[in-house]
Amino acid sequence: MYEEISISMEQASDAKVLIISVAARLAGMHPQTLRQYDRLGLVQPGRAGGGGRRYSERDVALLREVQKLSQEDGVNLAGIKRIIGLEQLAGELQERIAELESQLDAAYQRIAQLEAVASYPSRDLVRQERPSTALVVWRPRRSGQG
Repeated sequence: MYEEISISMEQASDAKVLIISVAARLAGMHPQTLRQYDRLGLVQPGRAGGGGRRYSERDVALLREVQKLSQEDGVNLAGIKRIIGLEQLAGELQERIAELESQLDAAYQRIAQLEAVASYPSRDLVRQERPSTALVVWRPRRSGQG
């Protein structure tokens, strides 16, 4: 008998090495279902030199998620496609946030380094003895006004 293999989306490899029959068996689906999901854009397998589909472990985990959403949660394929797209977008945004947080940390470190230099504040910053309550409004000149 076949051994049950559990693959989470986070652990799964992106290497496109599984032929359609193996991927279908691991996902618990018929190969024709995988072909249909490919045509609908739910999963994007790689292609071998002869044109055969090649799936990754991550693809198999995604196929299992599609099956769960469809069979257990009653979501139609259009809804599943939308969910997958939003999950991918959320992942990309999380990566971007992590990147920006790293850049922000580096900026804070650089500010701390500059503040440690004795001449830094007096040369580049103007200190105010007391907080100002003045409001400055800037309006660009319109063309034709002098």
